Amino acid sequence: MRQSTPSSATSSEAEAEAIASVPTGLFTGGRWRTTARTMSVEDPSTGAVLTEVADASPEEAAAALDAAATAQADWAATPPRQRSEILSRAHRLMVEETDRLALIMTLEMGKPLAEARGEVAYAAEFFRWFAEEAVRIDGGYMTAPAGDSRFLVAREPVGPCILITPWNFPLAMGTRKIGPALAVGCTCVIKPASHTPLSILALAEILVRAGVPDGVVNVVTTKRSNDVMTPLILDPRSRKLSFTGSTEVGKGLLELAAKTVMRTSMELGGNAPFLVFEDADLDAAVEGAMQAKMRNIGQACTAANRILVQRSVAADFADRLTRRMAELPLGRGVEDGVVVGPLINAEAVDKVTELVRDAVGRGAEVRLGGQAVDRAGHYYPATVLTGVPADAEMCSAEIFGPVAALSEFDTEEEAVAIANDTPYGLVSYLYTTDLARGFRVSHALETGMVGINRGVVSNPAAPFGGVKESGVGREGGFSGIDEFLETKYISVGL
Repeated sequence: MRQSTPSSATSSEAEAEAIASVPTGLFTGGRWRTTARTMSVEDPSTGAVLTEVADASPEEAAAALDAAATAQADWAATPPRQRSEILSRAHRLMVEETDRLALIMTLEMGKPLAEARGEVAYAAEFFRWFAEEAVRIDGGYMTAPAGDSRFLVAREPVGPCILITPWNFPLAMGTRKIGPALAVGCTCVIKPASHTPLSILALAEILVRAGVPDGVVNVVTTKRSNDVMTPLILDPRSRKLSFTGSTEVGKGLLELAAKTVMRTSMELGGNAPFLVFEDADLDAAVEGAMQAKMRNIGQACTAANRILVQRSVAADFADRLTRRMAELPLGRGVEDGVVVGPLINAEAVDKVTELVRDAVGRGAEVRLGGQAVDRAGHYYPATVLTGVPADAEMCSAEIFGPVAALSEFDTEEEAVAIANDTPYGLVSYLYTTDLARGFRVSHALETGMVGINRGVVSNPAAPFGGVKESGVGREGGFSGIDEFLETKYISVGL
């Protein structure tokens, strides 16, 4: 793999200016507030500190919930068209400021600028989608079967929401939660990941300019998540919890939410199979594998974790994929042409290193890469392993790195059995030119989403979510707004 050279187009001055444009306090009740403690935000490509942001105490977080609870009634009573227009303005502002937001994201998270710009567009689209849905929240009316009354069905905002977002898609996971909450009339407290708070802080400032009233959106940054967020989740005024992150943490949050019977949406871990059948268009399958594996440097719950190829085409597919992976430049995300940026931290590199070591120890062959890069920052190169056995740890754990793990199968039934042999069920991918097989296999796969001859399935207009231990609820699409609404039945006597 070749390493990129720095570009003069993105100067250190521009990077400093982008970071300086981001507020660094807590945002509660429409005001930016300083805190006694701060936490460092690092650039994973160098390990250097970018800036310091507020590290909230439990009391400061409670003030954010106070603000959200106080603003709830007025925001719920705001006309849907007004809420829609605010979200539309936020969408336009995000699009106008794509370059600034993308640079902030790349600096704090590491993904290449091209991908960061794509995420800004994706994130903004959630605001546009839910702006359009805000004015289409419906209800129902019917005559009682006995004819003696009428049934009215209303859908109302669930109330103040706690939104917790991950570091790997720091902007899009925020808008995917904030968009429907605001569209239906819910206020919120959002806690971004401590590794990547800057994108959400920049978004909060945009929402203010878009016209979001004081207290409707509140941002709490902290590296003491358990101490700070647990009281908010247990507070009876909090009526909805939306979390994106690991299954382990999600299970703990579900236990907390059960104490107040709180509404929850959980988008948790994945172990996505990527099936390539012998009748597939191999050029298209390789392209799809590159998208499904290398999006966000492999740090995605939707990443192709297990690439399963029918034996008759396995060698050809592996050769083609290896050639493509070998072409990917590695370096800082702000450098021209970079595709493989840094992983989020040193622990992530250590995890990938151990998973590769385990697979090789069990018989896998390294076709490309396979060792961490010796340079400043947290880098692991694009890697291809073939013959990965089913008992390798990476077949049951999310790799979360740029490692393509290839295994073989003989029959369609075997492929489906291997794909489903996991407690996770977020997304799966399959490549075939047989339409009947495509539908047959997609229905047999135990996942909430399936990509047939597609390496990317995420879309703001589609319901995103999984089954089994990959979560509950859906985000995006028509279903995404339902997660923030309660149904009220009113019986009217005649």
